[in-house]
Amino acid sequence: MTNRTIAAISTPPGTGGISVIRISGGNAVSIADKIFFGADLAAAATHTVHYGHIKNAAGETADEVLATVMRAPRTFTREDTVEISCHGGIIATRAVLGAVIEAGAYPAEPGEFTKRAFLNGRIDLSRAEAVIDIINAKNELSRRNAVMQLGGRLHDKIKSIRDRLVHLMAQMQVIIDYPDEGLEDVTRDDIGSVCRECAEETGVLLKTADSGRIVKDGIRCVIVGKPNVGKSSILNYLAQDERAIVTEIAGTTRDVIEESVSINGIPLILSDTAGIHDTDDAVEKIGVEKSKRYIDGADIVIVVLDSVSGTDDEDRAVLAQTEGKQRIILVNKSDIRRSDNDTAIAVSAVTGEGMDKLAAEITRICRLDDISENGLIITNMRHRSALLAARGALSDAEAALASGMPEDIVSIDISAAADALGEITGETVSDSVVDDIFHSFCVGK
Repeated sequence: MTNRTIAAISTPPGTGGISVIRISGGNAVSIADKIFFGADLAAAATHTVHYGHIKNAAGETADEVLATVMRAPRTFTREDTVEISCHGGIIATRAVLGAVIEAGAYPAEPGEFTKRAFLNGRIDLSRAEAVIDIINAKNELSRRNAVMQLGGRLHDKIKSIRDRLVHLMAQMQVIIDYPDEGLEDVTRDDIGSVCRECAEETGVLLKTADSGRIVKDGIRCVIVGKPNVGKSSILNYLAQDERAIVTEIAGTTRDVIEESVSINGIPLILSDTAGIHDTDDAVEKIGVEKSKRYIDGADIVIVVLDSVSGTDDEDRAVLAQTEGKQRIILVNKSDIRRSDNDTAIAVSAVTGEGMDKLAAEITRICRLDDISENGLIITNMRHRSALLAARGALSDAEAALASGMPEDIVSIDISAAADALGEITGETVSDSVVDDIFHSFCVGK
């Protein structure tokens, strides 16, 4: 019920300098005014801050606070909003929130503030999802992309494509409704042209989906090689930490060690694996099999060879195992015989020599240089599915035209494409999908 006034703690739990309790709804100011002593909040101008104390129903002082009054519609939810800043700490914060609830506010559900911003027309659904992406960003690339999406770049592009389809359907409806009037504001060639252009534009967005997953989750890189070639040393260097045990004893690493790192702003999920070789050791065998499974799921395989010992049958077996994968070969200051599709980089895990070249090669393979500066990157699986549905419907419309189907049949596919795009912005999305999206938010956002 959006007519309720809601309240929640909007800052993380725990000890800190301040905590913020957010109140939103038609009675936000009057509820805060009941428990705030220090100024008349009911008469306060919008976007003003006031010093005072919060007292509960028993007249006990909960905390010394600052109350910020923000009146609709210039608020996040487009409702009257009061934010109470109290001292950080669980006890003080709960005491203030308890006083707010006692005064008549309802506890907010997860994501309810952002949901109200969507329902009240302040943001579309794609921008609402950008809010949680900013909160959950694991790297700088992810944060920047989410901020640009919050600014409306994705919304504007989707709306532009959808508006053309809606306008096309309106033109077609005239022909469908008045077939004998000779009205031809739009020809079949025009219909086909718009469908092709819109399909191409959705295709351009879909091409960013792989980069979008990388931006959001990081590049899965697995480091493989025979035992004792320096895989763990490379992981430790990139992580700038002694994450893996390094010894002269072959087979020290028997399980997969994972670490999230950033190289020149590139988010990586590095996996150091057990050395791949034939062994009779039962534990090592399990580690080797696990290494092979990680190769299958990797975006990039980093194969490490040792120039001191030279390339032997075990090295060649690793190269065969990784054939066909996106891979980078690291070798200690020597060239090796390799296929034209491979890149060999001389590195040193001691001095860091060649690590800049490794970062450059990862960037090239994952096309991170091609990531758009305007924020048109698909990082959300729901958006990707909707774009796939829209492109598929437009392809069906083109096929129906080519087979001589009448305009009313073709319009069904065009309408399906417009509806699919509307699911991204929220114009045609179901209530259950909206509820699912916002329930993934934290309480207080």
